[in-house]
Amino acid sequence: MSDPVTTIRNIGPATAEAFARVGLTTADAVRSLGPDAAYARLLTAGERPHFIAYYALVMGLQGRPWNDCRGAEKTALRVRFDALVAGMVAADAPPPGIESALDALGVGDPARWHPRR
Repeated sequence: MSDPVTTIRNIGPATAEAFARVGLTTADAVRSLGPDAAYARLLTAGERPHFIAYYALVMGLQGRPWNDCRGAEKTALRVRFDALVAGMVAADAPPPGIESALDALGVGDPARWHPRR
């Protein structure tokens, strides 16, 4: 059996619970995905994006304390985090043209719906 997620440095009980909700219950599972894919799973499950939580995970997977992230390294991680979050938002967006397709089916804008008579 693999070690629990909390054996990864900087991962406490709340983050471990969030990982468990997305099926990541072992440190090996988180390590095998890497920080970006593991964090993306949390976002997909509805966790709110939080830059410090993200870079704490990155640092922890490197065996480093969360506050060891500074300067150019922190700036680069911010770029990765922003891209990860933007990708999740884009993946959540409705497909292009969906509004006109729904309109064609008569289920478009609810403001235009007509009650049954």
